Amino acid sequence: MSNLIKISSCFLLLVFMIQACQNQGKKEQNTSTEFQFKEKLSDYGFFKGKLSELNPNPELISYDLSSALFSDYAIKDRFIVLPEGSKMKYVDNEELEFPDSTIIIKNFAYRNSNDEKIMIETRLLVKDPSDHNWKVMNYLWDEKQDDAVKFIRGVVLPISLKDDAGNLHKTNYMVPNTNDCKRCHIKDSKLLPIGPKARNMNFTRAGQTENQLVWLAKEGHLENLPDLQQVQALPNWLDKANFNLEQRARAYLDINCSHCHRRGGDAFNTGLFLEYTEMDTVRLGYHKGPVSAGAGAGGLDFDLVPGSPDKSILYYRMNSTEPGTAMPELARSMIHTEGVELIKDWIKHL
Repeated sequence: MSNLIKISSCFLLLVFMIQACQNQGKKEQNTSTEFQFKEKLSDYGFFKGKLSELNPNPELISYDLSSALFSDYAIKDRFIVLPEGSKMKYVDNEELEFPDSTIIIKNFAYRNSNDEKIMIETRLLVKDPSDHNWKVMNYLWDEKQDDAVKFIRGVVLPISLKDDAGNLHKTNYMVPNTNDCKRCHIKDSKLLPIGPKARNMNFTRAGQTENQLVWLAKEGHLENLPDLQQVQALPNWLDKANFNLEQRARAYLDINCSHCHRRGGDAFNTGLFLEYTEMDTVRLGYHKGPVSAGAGAGGLDFDLVPGSPDKSILYYRMNSTEPGTAMPELARSMIHTEGVELIKDWIKHL
């Protein structure tokens, strides 16, 4: 009887050891595929020649947006790196669907008093193949403009920059920490890209003759693209010749505010939804009381009062740089004069 017990114990021990080895093998296999951010931007080999000139290697896909988020008049250069042999997929009204191991690159720079382009930061979004989730990392450029190093904690940089009209401003540019990035990129508790939606990319870029989405499809980078007549297009908020005041204002709010002010976004609890596709006037703020603005509402009663920008919390918060009041609360240290005037004019004419 004792020998039988010993044999059974040895058998159970052997089974346990085999299972442990198998589990360890699975763990090592998963770990080996997890994406690891490199220490320097140059380590990725994205660009050729002088790094700050951002001359892309062939595998990089340059893209742009019809309307861009205001970031203290920063100049932005955007690229996508797809795994070899893979494509993006068209998705209606949402971000394009990207394959695992996609890298989205967003470079930020400014024009100094000598009209030189000075790199500030580069942000990477990577779709990690180990869990299919997006991960974010910032890279801060050195003073010599030779390289950018991995930078997690964020920093405030005093700079002098030129705006779009050539006026010089002194400001404290805010490089966000990685948790700040996650706040804007969160939807339904998952980190996602917010810029590359089909509607944001449905236009012909300056210097090009073909629609950007059509070009991406022809080059083999995008699949499932329907006829362009079926694809919504976000207006260029600066284009007065082709779009009316309502269209331009709504486009501005979409690209600057709706990543948080949408269903599942960081400001979902406010009930204020500012996507271009939103048609419900109450959700757009018309005569809607604030939910969680607190002192940031400036004593005003409604998010938006048609005909009265000075009584509208939306305009009040956009026209401020005070912490706790300013909206958007991240990614800017300056008031976007042109954008604020657009929204003021729009509210006046509602």
